[in-house]
Amino acid sequence: MSVNTSREDEYQKEVLKKDTLIRLFRYLLSYKKQIILVLFIMAGTITISLIGPLIMEYAINVCVAQKDKEGLLWLGAGAVVLFLLFLIGTKIRMRIMAEVSNHVLLRIRQELYDHIQALGFAFFDSRPTGKVLARIIGDVNSLKDVLSDSVTQLIPDLLTVICVAVIMVIKNYRLAMAALLTLPILAVGMLLIETTVHKRWQIFRKKTSNLNAYVHEDLSGIRVIQSFAAEPETRMEFYDLVRQHNKAFIDAVVVADGFGPLVEITWGLGGFLLYFIGIRIVGVENIGIGTFLAFSTYIAMFWSPIRNLANFYNKLITNISAAERIFDIIDTEAEIIDKIGAEELPELKGEVVFENVSFSYSDEPDRMILQNVNVTVKPGETIALVGPTGAGKTTIVNLISRFYETTKGMILLDGHDIKNVTIHSLRSQMGIMTQDNFLFSGTIRENIRYGRLEASDEEVIEAAKAVNAHEFIMKTEKGYDTVVSERGAGLSSGQRQLLAFARTMVSKPGILILDEATSSIDTHTELLVQKGIDVLLRGRTSFIIAHRLSTIRKADRIFVIDQGNIMEAGTHEELMKQEGAYYKLYQSQFS
Repeated sequence: MSVNTSREDEYQKEVLKKDTLIRLFRYLLSYKKQIILVLFIMAGTITISLIGPLIMEYAINVCVAQKDKEGLLWLGAGAVVLFLLFLIGTKIRMRIMAEVSNHVLLRIRQELYDHIQALGFAFFDSRPTGKVLARIIGDVNSLKDVLSDSVTQLIPDLLTVICVAVIMVIKNYRLAMAALLTLPILAVGMLLIETTVHKRWQIFRKKTSNLNAYVHEDLSGIRVIQSFAAEPETRMEFYDLVRQHNKAFIDAVVVADGFGPLVEITWGLGGFLLYFIGIRIVGVENIGIGTFLAFSTYIAMFWSPIRNLANFYNKLITNISAAERIFDIIDTEAEIIDKIGAEELPELKGEVVFENVSFSYSDEPDRMILQNVNVTVKPGETIALVGPTGAGKTTIVNLISRFYETTKGMILLDGHDIKNVTIHSLRSQMGIMTQDNFLFSGTIRENIRYGRLEASDEEVIEAAKAVNAHEFIMKTEKGYDTVVSERGAGLSSGQRQLLAFARTMVSKPGILILDEATSSIDTHTELLVQKGIDVLLRGRTSFIIAHRLSTIRKADRIFVIDQGNIMEAGTHEELMKQEGAYYKLYQSQFS
């Protein structure tokens, strides 16, 4: 299976930016009422801003020229009222769009998280957790301004530019053409910048993801790092990733910062052409002073939103790569899904049948992990799986829980093909205990109850007692309400394993899977918990993977797995008499 590391850039399929933008802005359609209200308010504020130069033109050309003081005062009062309405309208629309954009981000993040939850083990096996976190948190957060500004800035600025251009053409088309002569220069310049900068922002996002993945991996393995005094090496690797991240950012910003100067230059050149043509060609005597001042204001009103639009375009190009990364995950098809018409799996009796089951990873189809496995397990049987590392023991139990899909053949539970039942009804009847005794941040009670969320306090305590965890729990500071971290600070490895046992027991599974479940428990504790396991196994079909062969001698049948198949099967005594692979494995362990 190919694996992406924290030091490698992720592969990302190329998509059209247009498609990404349409898909992103489609989320805004769920808030039509709010957006229509915002557009209505913006229409009012844009109208007010456009009236301003006309008021100034009338004041100079009429009121001042005719020395109409009263008219001038009324115009001033009206201008103040319009200005206040403009401020109030702007404040309201900004607040509404902030709420809308936050709701959209929440929806995108939830949709992304829900989809990730549905992806199979193969997805998580192939990439660092930190890179997934980078998309859920950093990439989603970067879309906030784009979503908000697309309505509060893009639409009003576009409308302002169009309205100002129309007004200028109506008032004096020659001056208007002079002011707009530099627009083609701006368009060509922005296109050239965009072509280069988008690729660079994609690289920056990938370097951010690498850095995030390395920090997550580094902190998760801090005990190993400190145990081997590897801090200098990790600091050097961190520095190298930070340097790459910094270089990618500078490479992108150097080009992206060209938007601002380009707008300023074309703005200044447009203003120069306005005055040059207005004075030297058209002639000052043919244009009123008020009209000239109004045109000066309008050209500022024209180029100011142009600058805002350029900044928004820059922001869009900067963050569209984040949207591409988000949709790249959402578009990743889950390998394990409920088929159409899937039924609920009834309460299990426990018969498990493998019919010609073969398995290989999707990216390595020629390397078979399991080949034509055929076996029938009766309800209530305890099956032990032994064999060398990498033989396929864990793969077998993972296929029963449908964490991976079989390449060929089928697996039947009580006669039901597991591909024809819902995933939830299947896994909710599985009790899985692995060597990874992971605890969630929370109380001991919450960690045990995670096996079955509706379990009562009495059932939680009963499960803890069954695996001999109750005694040490009561010795902790607050008993079952003692807070533990995911690393189980303050608890021994064996105690964490016992809590994981209690969590599995409280789920009351139809089929029990113990994958190296006693690997972290000392011999004395193992003897205690074995009594609890015996209770747990009673009446349940169970699969036990163990390298310590002393723990599986009581199994109803022992399967020796090697080369992707079951090489030997029988009880401990039967296999010892055969003096085959199991006999040699047992002798080597106890010689």
